[in-house]
Amino acid sequence: MLTHAALPRFAALGNEFFTELPATGMPAPFWVARSADCAALLGLADDWADASTLAVLSGNAPWPGGPSRATVYSGHQFGQWAGQLGDGRALLLGDVATPSGMMEVQLKGAGLTPYSRMGDGRAVLRSSIREFLCSEAFAALNIPTTRALCITGSTLPVRRETVETAAVVTRVAPSFIRFGHFEHFAHTDQHAALRKLADFFIAEHAPECLDADNAYVALLQKIARQTALLMADWQAVGFCHGVMNTDNMSMLGLTLDYGPFGFMDGFDPGHVCNHSDHQGRYAYARQPNVGFWNLHALAQAFMPLVGDSEALIAALDVYKTAFPAALSAKMRAKLGLGPCIDFKQDEDQLLIDDWLKLMAAERADFTISFRRLSRYGEAPEAVRDLFIDRAAFGAWALRYQDRLAADDRTDTERQRAMLAVNPAVVLRNHLAEGAIRQAQAGDFSETLRLLKVLQRPFDEPIQASDAAFPPDWAQTLEVSCSS
Repeated sequence: MLTHAALPRFAALGNEFFTELPATGMPAPFWVARSADCAALLGLADDWADASTLAVLSGNAPWPGGPSRATVYSGHQFGQWAGQLGDGRALLLGDVATPSGMMEVQLKGAGLTPYSRMGDGRAVLRSSIREFLCSEAFAALNIPTTRALCITGSTLPVRRETVETAAVVTRVAPSFIRFGHFEHFAHTDQHAALRKLADFFIAEHAPECLDADNAYVALLQKIARQTALLMADWQAVGFCHGVMNTDNMSMLGLTLDYGPFGFMDGFDPGHVCNHSDHQGRYAYARQPNVGFWNLHALAQAFMPLVGDSEALIAALDVYKTAFPAALSAKMRAKLGLGPCIDFKQDEDQLLIDDWLKLMAAERADFTISFRRLSRYGEAPEAVRDLFIDRAAFGAWALRYQDRLAADDRTDTERQRAMLAVNPAVVLRNHLAEGAIRQAQAGDFSETLRLLKVLQRPFDEPIQASDAAFPPDWAQTLEVSCSS
């Protein structure tokens, strides 16, 4: 039972920031999956998943700490101002005091809100499994993310492209505040509310900014740095978010709103994972620039607070250095390029770039290529076999071998370090699809099995197919904004 539940701190902001309303329950709810790791994060007792908690987390009973709330925000969607948006199918329940600090608990899919627009306020089992698994997988990959405590399901029908069944994901984060919350109050000229929100966020999540000459400029700079690091994390694992609208950007630099996401199979810098993204705005290679664009939108929202566009633009400069530095460090680690006085950093970067060009030229599998490269010293042929153009690979491999020979570490030390940053398993679309199909037939065992595998992504899985090349049928899978 959630015995240490409380009103959300967000509630103190006032009614202009949200609408109080109860969740809409589901008939005969049942547990689909639960994350023991997320439960431990919240400090929940082993017997937390009782009948009363099932009712609360399915929307059938109120949160013990008080009423639930849907928050209002606005945003840019696919580069265009979309106006007021808000929590169309999410409800903030409240806070839980944890060993790591206060955590917000939110239901996704618990019914209509005033911000649902043309939607029905529901989530379906398919998308809920994808979000649940990827949230917990990202946590295990040490990538900042919202967490997922559980999925509850029901036979309640929900229409998407076809009729599916309803589900609710319980999401957890220190805060679900988005860029779009600030954009809303700036664009509607509610400047007192905008300042109130900024002061609240600084007090709760960035108190160090109070020591700066201008706390709001310092806050923007902090968010720019966090966003840069997150973009580097995504690029380093071949992850595509799919819908990087400003209303899906976390003020804490967390991966937020797992919708039409995808991990690349064959490496294609131009890969677009979202079937609804007809212009390719959120293609893999464009994500870093989109992150920077979104920060400019946030900076514009900060203008009523600061009144100095030059100071705000200057605060974003940290992104220009933090992102390439972070990505370079991650890629050097993935290739096993330790410190070496005989090789300059730009030489290492050229080696990295040429490796990625080799992969892109032949659509080499992103995850498998880096994982095999981790064992290059003992199995160079396994890497070579990824490439049809053996001459091109051979020329690169000679340079790579020279670079490794200049490293002070032993092959064993380097291999251990590379295996710790190059995952064996990521949530590929076909793995998620297998779990979804079984779950839709009433069998949740594959969702639970896959969760355990994804929570140890750097270990070789017992089931070899989890880390194998995708089957041919995986090429027909598509995800869209309804995912």
